[in-house]
This record gives sequence, structure tokens and C-alpha cells, in this order.
Amino acid sequence: MDNLIIFIIGGVVLGLIIGFIIAKSIEKSNASKLIKDAKRSAASILKEANNEGEAIKKDKILQAKEKFIELKAEHEKVILARDKKMAEAEKRTRDKESQISSELSKNKKLNGELESKIKDYNHMHELLEKRQQELDKLHKSQVEQLEVISSLSAEDAKAQLVESLKGEAKNDAMAYIQNALEEAKLTAEQDAKKVIINTIQRIGTEEAVDNCVSVFNIESDDVKGRIIGREGRNIRALEASTGVEIIVDDTPEAIILSCFDSVRREVARLSLHKLVTDGRIHPARIEEIVKKTTKQIDQEIIEVGKRTVIDLGIHNLNPELIKMVGRMKYRSSYGQNLLQHSREVAKLCGVMAAELGLNPKLAKRAGLLHDIGKVPDAEIDMETPHAILGMQWAEKYGEKSEVCNAIGAHHDEVEMKSLLAPIVQVCDAISGARPGARRQVLDSYIQRLKDLEDIAFGFQGVKKAYAIQAGRELRVIVESEKVDDQRAAELSFNISQKIQTDMTYPGQVKITVIRETRAVNIAK
Repeated sequence: MDNLIIFIIGGVVLGLIIGFIIAKSIEKSNASKLIKDAKRSAASILKEANNEGEAIKKDKILQAKEKFIELKAEHEKVILARDKKMAEAEKRTRDKESQISSELSKNKKLNGELESKIKDYNHMHELLEKRQQELDKLHKSQVEQLEVISSLSAEDAKAQLVESLKGEAKNDAMAYIQNALEEAKLTAEQDAKKVIINTIQRIGTEEAVDNCVSVFNIESDDVKGRIIGREGRNIRALEASTGVEIIVDDTPEAIILSCFDSVRREVARLSLHKLVTDGRIHPARIEEIVKKTTKQIDQEIIEVGKRTVIDLGIHNLNPELIKMVGRMKYRSSYGQNLLQHSREVAKLCGVMAAELGLNPKLAKRAGLLHDIGKVPDAEIDMETPHAILGMQWAEKYGEKSEVCNAIGAHHDEVEMKSLLAPIVQVCDAISGARPGARRQVLDSYIQRLKDLEDIAFGFQGVKKAYAIQAGRELRVIVESEKVDDQRAAELSFNISQKIQTDMTYPGQVKITVIRETRAVNIAK
């Protein structure tokens, strides 16, 4: 049994070994077959790669040949272009050579002609020298004969002639200088008048009259009681906050605000308008509204200054000076609004500077700032003239020396150091002295005209006297029987001296004496 089992096991093992050997042999045959197939495919791949490589090689060779042909053609074109340029350059060179040779031949001809002309010139020069020598001998002999005849040497005669010519030249020079001076004076006066007249004509002026009273209109008289308040506390609070006297009288639908300071008066007017519109009127509300209105007016002052500076074309002005310019809106000088006056002076200065060939922008700057010293400030010294004060402010805020000098010198407080100063002074006088620019009391104005006429009537021979042109001219008509022409001239001078001595007036007064002779007959 055991042997049978061993036999069976041995047979199985033998079978397995035989199967393994058979399997190995089959694998070897398959592997060899696979190797052969791989060799065949590799050979075919190599063959195909060689074929493709040959094809690519042929293509590249063809492309290289085509590129070479193209480069060769381009090179030939470049060579042809160079050859063409060289041929043209050679042609130009040959042309120039031929031109030069022709010019050289011409020059040779010209040189020959020039040599012949030089010979002719030398010959003529020799002839002239001979003639000059003959003339000198003849002149010398004539001079000797004249010296014998006049018993004077040539030097003495020359000295006498020079002396006589000097005297005549001095007389002629003095006459010429006198005529030139008179013509210069006349021309300068005419030109100055022309410049001033052109400047005045090119500026449109405005008449502005300011006062110390403003009228606040209301819808009904019932509002007056609310403004006054219980026992007058509202009106007292308003007066204390604004510094303005508020007059509530029987004037229908109107309240009068009285104050010399137009800024405070404007603050009071706007505050009253806001209070009446809002309807809440009591001391606390009044103080609140007044504070807000004051800030609003301060802001408006700055805006007015900026607009004025922009309108006049002035740049880089210090903010403090801009604020002072804005404050001019609420200031007046002799009844004339200060801002309008300063704008007018600035325009006049610009036009006059342009007429005289100066810098109009700098002149406008000086004209606008010339009266900033009139804008009051809490810290200023009231005894300092406004021109000096304005000059100090302009120096403080970095204005140029010409502008500062023009501001300080427009009332002759300091010496004028540039042409801007007289321009500002003249334009200030033009703006302020014209009739209607500044307010005057009517009674004093009429009295001044009467005084002018009375002075004229105080002289003998005066028949009529009329003060015309706002008191700037006094026209006097005299009796021709009592006053002759010489006496008329004396009368005009005496009246002018009397007016200068006895009266005070702005500007100048022209006295015109008219003497008229009439011969009247009647034909019957």
C-alpha cells in the first residue's frame, strides 16, 4: 500500500516535471518566434526611418538651394545698385571736372582781362598823381597871392573863419535847443492829456452813494410788536448782539437800522430777515441767528474778494489781502463805495499803464490795493495815515516794492520811487474827484457855487458871473466900456488868486473872462 502511494506520488511528480519541461520548451519556441518578429519589425522601422531621412534630406537640400538662389539674386541686385550709384557718382565727377575745367579757362580769361585793367588803372593813377601835383602847385601859388593881397597868413584866416563859424554854430544850436524844448513841452503836455482822456473814455464809471441808514421792510405792522418783544427785551438783545440801533417808529411797514458800520448793519438786516421769516423771535434765538449771520457775512466777504481779484485778472494775492478787498464792499469814503472806487482805480491804472507801455497787471494790483488802509481793524493805530498803513500791510503780505511804494505815495506821504506811484495817484483823483462820485451836502455845494460867483462880482467891471461844470469853471462877463483887454487878463488872474486865498474846494477852478464889444445901429 505504501509502495502504491509512493508510486502514485512518483508518477505525479514525474508528470509535473515532464509538463514543466514541455511548457518551457513551448515558451522558448514562442520567445524565439517573438524575437524573430521583433527583429523583422525593427528592420522594417529602420528601413522606413532611413527612407524618411533621405526624403527630409532631399527636401532640406532643395530648400537650401532655393534660399541660396534667392540670396544670390538679392546680392546681385545690391551689387547692381552699387554699380549704378558708382556709375552716377563717376558721371557727376566727370561733369564737375568738366565744369571746373571750363571755369578755370574762364578764370584765365578773366585774369588776363583783370591784368589789363590793372595796367590801365595804374596808368590812370599816375596821370592823376601828376595832375594832383600840378593842382597843389597852383593852389599854393594862389594861397601865396591871397596872403600877399589880404596881408594875412593862411593860419590866421583859418582861425578867424573858425571863430565866426563857432559863433554862428552856437546861435544856431541855442535856437535849435530852445525850439526843441518848447516842442517837447508842448508834445509832452499833449501826450499826457491824450493818455488821461483815452483812459477816462475807456472806463465806464458808476455812481455809488452810501449812507448810515438801512430800511428793513416788513409785511405788516404786527411784526413790529414781536420784534420789540415783551418790555423791549427782543429789540435790546438784537441791538446788543449786532451793535446797531433799531428804530421802530410810525413809518408804515418799515423798520430803520442805523449804524456807521455797514457790515454790522448788513448783519442786523439779514438777522432780522431770518427771524421774521422763521417766526421764532426771542433773545436766545436772536443771539444764535446773529452768530450764524456773522459767519455768513465773513464768508461772503472772502467770496467778494475772490470774485473781484478774478474779474481784474490779479493772481497770487495773499488770502488776508483778499479778505481786506472783500471788506471794502461794506466801507465808504466820502459817500463813495470803497470797493467800487478801488475797482475803478484798478481799471484806470491798467489802461493808463498800457497806454504808457508799462506793466498793466502790476498797475491794476497797485490800484486795487491803494486804499486797503481804510479798512478798519481792531489793532491799527488810528493816527497812522491810511496810505502808510496800506503800504505796511502790503509789505507784510509780500507785495512787490513798486506796489508798496505806489500805495504809500498816492497821497504824497512817502517819496515816489517808480512810475506806478504817479499813475495810482492820478487814477485815484480821476475816480474820486469827478462830479457825482462822492456825496456832498447839497447846501454846502450850492453855497460854494454862490461864493464863487460872489467873488467875481466883488471886482469892478463885472457884469455877469456863472459857476458851471459843478463849480470847476467860473465864467465872467465884463463890461467892454470899463474893462479893456489888458484889464481882462489882470481880472482873470486876480479872481483866481482871490479864490485860492478865500475858498476851499476839490480839484481846480478855471476862470474865463469874456469881453464882448457890440456895435448896434438901426436902419429906418
